[in-house]
Amino acid sequence: MKKIYVIVSMSVFCFSSCKKDGKTEADNAKVADSIKTEEAIAERPLDSAAQEKAWIAYGTPGTPHKMMADENGTWKCDMTFWMEPNGKPQKASSTAVNKMILGGRYQESNYKGMMMGQSFEGKSTLAYNNASKEYTTTFIDNMGTGMLVAIGKYDEKSKSIEFKGDMINPLNGKKTPYRELYTFVDATTRKMEMFEVKKGEEFKSMEILMKKQ
Repeated sequence: MKKIYVIVSMSVFCFSSCKKDGKTEADNAKVADSIKTEEAIAERPLDSAAQEKAWIAYGTPGTPHKMMADENGTWKCDMTFWMEPNGKPQKASSTAVNKMILGGRYQESNYKGMMMGQSFEGKSTLAYNNASKEYTTTFIDNMGTGMLVAIGKYDEKSKSIEFKGDMINPLNGKKTPYRELYTFVDATTRKMEMFEVKKGEEFKSMEILMKKQ
């Protein structure tokens, strides 16, 4: 098998070399011009002072991080689930404890409760990237082995963040899109809605109403 690979590789190399030898001077000139153009439009490196300033700005918590810190504390979560479009709703409850970590740069939330007759534990993180101006959320729990990762932006008009990501369907192993809508209802109330796609149709699969204790 290894010999076959070597032979194929040599054949590809020889064929490529022959094609290169057959290039015209005009072709070579075009390649050279392309390289020069790429070099000309290459981004100029920042000086050391500008680089330091950029890194400081990237690592300094700002207003979005203050919004996350305002959620520090314990939240009661009333949860509603739908297994399919127009399906019968199922209820559950949990408690979330939020805190800022790593110098106030990220939010960590730990969930505990009962779900479908089982003890439920979950952990989420929330980050605001100063460079991309985007939020990233992650979630893991004791009822699976995967991690949900979604990215979104805050909308001042609706006071909400719409996250979009992909999840793996455990029934068929295929990737499917999902989105979350996280709404800042008031100072002590948050609402999280999750939407999945089944048979090409998006439907609300979960809603969590959170009240600060």
